[in-house]
Amino acid sequence: MKAIKIIAAALVASFALSCTGSKKIEGVDVELPSSAEVDTVSYLLGVNIGSFLKGSNFAEDLSELNMAEFKKGMTDFLKAEGTPYDPDFGKQFKVDPNTMNTVFQGFITKRQNYKAAANLAAEKAFLKKNAKRADVDTTASGLQYTIIAEGAAEKVTPQDTVWVNYKGTLLDGTVFDQNDSTKFVANRVIKGWTEGLGLLGEGGKATLYIPANLAYGPRGNRSIAPNSTLIFDVEVLKVGKYMPKESK
Repeated sequence: MKAIKIIAAALVASFALSCTGSKKIEGVDVELPSSAEVDTVSYLLGVNIGSFLKGSNFAEDLSELNMAEFKKGMTDFLKAEGTPYDPDFGKQFKVDPNTMNTVFQGFITKRQNYKAAANLAAEKAFLKKNAKRADVDTTASGLQYTIIAEGAAEKVTPQDTVWVNYKGTLLDGTVFDQNDSTKFVANRVIKGWTEGLGLLGEGGKATLYIPANLAYGPRGNRSIAPNSTLIFDVEVLKVGKYMPKESK
């Protein structure tokens, strides 16, 4: 029902805008919103709906939607009688709004499954080609890497604290993350990072080509699509060696 409430609020705002097109009633001196105000509210309403679509992974742009059906849904809501809380409210629509969460979840799941499969296919092709490069090595786990500078002889261990500069990109070159002088414990990140850091010492630099199974896998995260292959340029600035506590 949460999705219904969000969309309902946006559509109520649309209904309010429709009042600006009414003829002025004789004897009423209160002014209607100006055309400029209508434009501003209309734009912000679009932003509201766009935020909902993007935040819920329904669409990255409007070309992915059937805009005729989109408009029909809004029109049907404006014409509907009663409120979403009335027992028979949903019977007025082509599709009952009370099934919204189920329909939406099924839609998102199919999109995610498709993206996951497509990204795995792209990963397979990329890693196969990348492995043939003279400057690229591959570990038993499937991690590929290029060492630019090994750094100090003593390598990073999983429990060490590291300070690093890094830039993360996707296969299409999109930069999804970048930070300087970031501090973290080496085993508290994705598996590909932990393994890759173990190849370097303080002052080391490398490019890591991390397969999805060593990154965020089929679930992805908010900014990374399912089964995405990640490429990181990494520089280890400093290593704080792990010192186990002395047993009493």
